[in-house]
Amino acid sequence: MRDAALMPARVCIVEVGPRDGLQNEPSPVSAEVKVGLIERLIDAGVTYVEAASFDSPKWVPQMADGADVLARIGRREGVTLAALVPNMKGLEAALQAGVEEVAVFAAASETFSQKNINCSIDESLARFAPVIAAAREADVRVRGYVSCVLGCPFEGAIDPHAVARVARRLFEMGCYEISLGDTIGAGTPHKTKALIDACMESIPVTALAGHFHDTWGMAIANVAAALARGVATFDSSVSGIGGCPYSPGATGNVATEDVVYLCEGMGIETGIDLYKLADAGAFISQALKRETSSRVARAIEGKRHRETCGT
Repeated sequence: MRDAALMPARVCIVEVGPRDGLQNEPSPVSAEVKVGLIERLIDAGVTYVEAASFDSPKWVPQMADGADVLARIGRREGVTLAALVPNMKGLEAALQAGVEEVAVFAAASETFSQKNINCSIDESLARFAPVIAAAREADVRVRGYVSCVLGCPFEGAIDPHAVARVARRLFEMGCYEISLGDTIGAGTPHKTKALIDACMESIPVTALAGHFHDTWGMAIANVAAALARGVATFDSSVSGIGGCPYSPGATGNVATEDVVYLCEGMGIETGIDLYKLADAGAFISQALKRETSSRVARAIEGKRHRETCGT
């Protein structure tokens, strides 16, 4: 009964495909393709797009054209275009590019933090403090990511309360929302609920978001579990593109098409046209020369084929 009472009536989808999905692609993806993808996502009804990263081009060359991409898209009424910023230099570049929101990235695992950003968790949070303060002074909202919330590729299981401590510190520093990332995709619904319960001890559920990877095939089940706990914001990637270079064997994010289909089936509004979303996924899949990872998108493609062939 408790879960049914907490179920949100509407969900916000944070589309991370243009950034998280594309940042580790081995072959260059042009600004034209990125803009084409973002425009198709917006046309489908997506209202929040993480469109760029202002990390060093040396470390993330795929995102070197972030300012150009944002300039080509321009401001869209009712649409938030956000960017990941690793430090003050990245924030300055993001502000010059006119972003409306930025995100900072911490981890719940000490080993992962060292391998990902070459510092401890406490050191990373200390680095982010002036970035968050400067962004808020510029009237730019800040979102916080916590990675490895349901397991670490180096340390294994992670205590939910260890995650909650990092999430709480980001929240207290000024992040309006904390995205809980299952970086290695090892989570299960039971563990997801335990994680959210731990975080809710000090952070309102309205300030929590889910970010699930599908390595073990549990991403959409974990979304459903988080919904049952009242989480109403989810990061997802159209066509399921993306992964983590610091997490051996981890596959991509949960596909946006699959999350939207789940929500529709549960009577939860997203404001997104599923078929137009599938078209956006087909666009980027074709550009990357690979099949979609979304089962819903494949089902839609099959349905369209049968309707066209009259079978």
